[in-house]
Amino acid sequence: MKRLFITSVFATIAIAGFAQKSRIVEDGGTGPYKAIMKEDISLAEHTIFVPQNLSSFGKSQKLPVLVWGNGACNNSPFEHYKFLNEIASYGFIVVATGFIPMDDQPYRGAMSTTEQQLQALDWVFSVNSDPNSPYFGKIDLKNICVSGMSCGGLQTLYNCADKRITCLMICNSGLFNQQNASQAVGGMPMPPKEKLKEIHSPIMYLLGGESDIAYGNGMDDFHRINHVPSCAVNYPVGHGGTYGQPHGGEFAVVALAWLQWQLKGDKEAAKMFKGSDCGIAKRDKWTIEKNAKFNTLK
Repeated sequence: MKRLFITSVFATIAIAGFAQKSRIVEDGGTGPYKAIMKEDISLAEHTIFVPQNLSSFGKSQKLPVLVWGNGACNNSPFEHYKFLNEIASYGFIVVATGFIPMDDQPYRGAMSTTEQQLQALDWVFSVNSDPNSPYFGKIDLKNICVSGMSCGGLQTLYNCADKRITCLMICNSGLFNQQNASQAVGGMPMPPKEKLKEIHSPIMYLLGGESDIAYGNGMDDFHRINHVPSCAVNYPVGHGGTYGQPHGGEFAVVALAWLQWQLKGDKEAAKMFKGSDCGIAKRDKWTIEKNAKFNTLK
């Protein structure tokens, strides 16, 4: 416990009789907007990652949204909180499925559901229009990424047709086909491959290389998608990714570049993906594949 308290700060805020937990992770992240991980009384069974100081956000600068689903259908982002906190520290609001992880212990409880991602989407629209909310007028509802790891990626693909989505990020995941469906864990969403046709936004597959148990499914998805811009990036670390490494490790670097490009229009971030000599191609051990429509992205 001593090491945990060095890197994290805990707080409990009582509001209307409800104890709202919060935690500052890794000094708030490396970005320019130090982040906090917290509960919100208005959204049960979700965890919010957001800049601690919201005064920089409003009419001239808003918070793009990342909606996140966890691996193994966990109803807590305990495996991904460093990764998600790092993203929030660059000026995003992240709404993750499940209960806030106040320590590094694995979550034990009922599985999450696909509906929780839709609840997160409904919530950001609600609080952005609520004059009594600290997020009033501060959220960029035109720039929303829905994402998830493993089971969370399946949940994301299940919800892919939602018109509020600006882009998708599928992490260590991909839809099962008839040949390998028996490998799925009970309770995972199991949409057919035809679901991919409902995707209406740019999509990135973030995979852990050939040793990633989801590699075959994810790459098969990628090769089937030809109607929207799509890319598949791989870093050879297996299914677990680098989420638990300090500040989310290499996966956070690439995920942030995707979000900054797609949700903030950052031309510098776009260089990570665009061109034959893109940043990912130059980055040690990373590989990237792009479909024919990918080059249409500005």
